[in-house]
Amino acid sequence: MIRYLRFILAIPLLLIGMACSTNPTVANGGDPELEVKARQALQTLYDTTPRSKELQAKMKAVVVFPDIVKAGFLVGAQGGKGVMFGPDGTILGYYRARGASYGLQAGAQTFSEAMFLMTDAAITSLTSGTGLSVGVGPSVVVVDAGTAKSMTTTTMQSDVFAIIFGQQGLMAGLGIQGQRIVKFEDQ
Repeated sequence: MIRYLRFILAIPLLLIGMACSTNPTVANGGDPELEVKARQALQTLYDTTPRSKELQAKMKAVVVFPDIVKAGFLVGAQGGKGVMFGPDGTILGYYRARGASYGLQAGAQTFSEAMFLMTDAAITSLTSGTGLSVGVGPSVVVVDAGTAKSMTTTTMQSDVFAIIFGQQGLMAGLGIQGQRIVKFEDQ
């Protein structure tokens, strides 16, 4: 039984360890590979979800996480690195997303996430020292790429729209989940 419990706790600890690895900062030149992957992921979203172009036209900034890894068995964790782009495509910062979950769940998957920041308050919340916690602060609407196709201008009234896309792998379950996003320099 102890061996089984160690296995359950090992998955989230491995993900947290990966997320805590050495990360680039804007001060030391950023991460060109991460930037390229983020731009490619965002272009894939625009190509596959035309409604995301409407968000692009109204956004103040977008944070793109090209590869978020999520795994768990009862207890789960997720983590990934991303880039914030301004409306003109300039890099505004580098961010890390971390999350934890608990409940009936099992599996592993990777996915991409684009968070369209629609208000100055959303940007301020994200760039503050504490970062952005999904579920606390500005209102966040989380949708997958399929649901995003049916969004209309009347439903686009939130501070942040997070679109999940490019899922690979299998993760099933029902549980409580949270996500926190912080700048690399704030680690």
